[in-house]
Amino acid sequence: MKKKHFYSHIVETSSISLSLGDMDLLQQERKDLLTLVEINMHKTIMDLVLSHLSAEDKKAFLLHVANDHHERIWNLLKEKTENIEEKIQKAANDLQKNLHKDIADAKKKQ
Repeated sequence: MKKKHFYSHIVETSSISLSLGDMDLLQQERKDLLTLVEINMHKTIMDLVLSHLSAEDKKAFLLHVANDHHERIWNLLKEKTENIEEKIQKAANDLQKNLHKDIADAKKKQ
């Protein structure tokens, strides 16, 4: 089962899963690719959020992430950043657009 991240309620990756489902891949290959998508999405969002926090706030944020304190994470982000949900959503959408393009290119080569 996929880990629930603090941003899971605003980031949806099922369209990537569906696109990969249309490809001629072994089940393990599809699973591995979905794991890479999740890792890439997490890295993208973490980089984005950390770039909007001070050094002190980064420590608090990372502590809350490590302990899965989603409510504390959002309280901190809403207090210390502006429009972070929209920024996360935009970064996730941009990444997904690129991934869909890569999948479409890979399908053409199959």
